[in-house]
Amino acid sequence: MQITPENVSEGLRDAGYIANQRIETAIFLALALDKPLLIEGPAGSGKTEVAKVVAAMLHTELIRLQCYEGLDEARALYEWNYQKQLLRLQADEYQGLRWEDVSEHLFSRDYLLERPLLRAILAPHRVVLLIDEVDKADEEFEAFMLELLSDFQVSIPELGTIRARERPAVVLTSNRARELSEALRRRCLHLFIDFPSIDQERRIIEIKVPELDTKLAEQAARFVNALRKAGLKKPPSIAESLDWARALTRLGVRELEAASVRATLGLLLKHEDDRVKIESKVGALISHSHPR
Repeated sequence: MQITPENVSEGLRDAGYIANQRIETAIFLALALDKPLLIEGPAGSGKTEVAKVVAAMLHTELIRLQCYEGLDEARALYEWNYQKQLLRLQADEYQGLRWEDVSEHLFSRDYLLERPLLRAILAPHRVVLLIDEVDKADEEFEAFMLELLSDFQVSIPELGTIRARERPAVVLTSNRARELSEALRRRCLHLFIDFPSIDQERRIIEIKVPELDTKLAEQAARFVNALRKAGLKKPPSIAESLDWARALTRLGVRELEAASVRATLGLLLKHEDDRVKIESKVGALISHSHPR
């Protein structure tokens, strides 16, 4: 597929992803220049969805590495299948084979368990590699990834250096739980994605929940926008906004009113302190949600 600004824009529309020109340009340049795309922004603002949309646009597989504290090479890159190696060792010893003959087989790719990073490198075609919430991984793991992002190759002591067959399209996301290193940033094209505007969120709701009344979609977008400005511990994500919109349709709600909003706050607010803080303000927030 030839990468042009026009087909990136068209691909995002076909996937139902509402993007502005800045996002479209960043995705185009990341693909055209073969640069990893580092996307930062608040949790739930649609960062991970970009990788899914790019995979759909390229008609290829999405390989996801979910980062967490303590993630190491064995979980991200590869590890040996020790049980399979042991069975082979027992079988070879039974046949009286020497260790030199046995070890040649034990440390071959047949006994390698491919984790996400190695799967992306060994893929016979271009895939999309999502390194999700990289800010949750330790600084040591971040340093380990530098070789991968620079040269798209990894070193396995028993097998040597393995280079990517087809350079994957890489998307990294960060909620900014910690500051990422300058070395990692230098290797990436940077994009910040914030929560959508009222108009963008209305369009997202209309696309993803088409059965919702247009007027109610507007009110819902305004209400969620107001919640995100209310200083909550956890502002509602786009996914939670869509869940709430679907709930309103199931309940037969035609217009926002206090009773139905209070009854469904659990779909938008996942912390009790947030719910208590907002419950007394529901009426005022609803009044602001009506288009002027």
